[in-house]
Amino acid sequence: MRIPTLVLVSTVLLFQGALHASGFPVADLVVVEKANRKLHLIKDGTPFRTFEIALGIRPIGDKQHEGDFRTPEGRYLLDMRNPHSEFFLSIRVSYPNGHDIREARSNGVDPGGAIMIHGQPNDPTRSEAYYRTQDWTNGCIAVSNSDMIDIWLMTDDNTPIEIRP
Repeated sequence: MRIPTLVLVSTVLLFQGALHASGFPVADLVVVEKANRKLHLIKDGTPFRTFEIALGIRPIGDKQHEGDFRTPEGRYLLDMRNPHSEFFLSIRVSYPNGHDIREARSNGVDPGGAIMIHGQPNDPTRSEAYYRTQDWTNGCIAVSNSDMIDIWLMTDDNTPIEIRP
């Protein structure tokens, strides 16, 4: 049985605090391994959940500028949540940081922004298999909708995220 997205989002928002209080672990660090297409939730130095991910359509290399379709590399924060995203939930990565801005300016380009961890498109234009097997984002980190619920519930605002090559 498929549960409508609105019901899932409402459930996530309604029960977020209760789930945290029920003993679900909350990450103190998120680590993304781009080469392995993995996102790890870590608490006290130990990974407790790992998820398969999709990246920007040009996954190799650090994000350099707006429109390069790359996922940034470095240390950032998960600094804002959007339950009304065009994707199934999204959590913003604090890209660009000061270093990214200085580097882009020195190259005369806009560093870009709006890098998120998010679920699948609310209005998909491709098959489900495509989203599961391809790097398809503009530079974001995408997961399945069910994995996005877990990440949403098991991270807090301002959780550090380290994105590795």
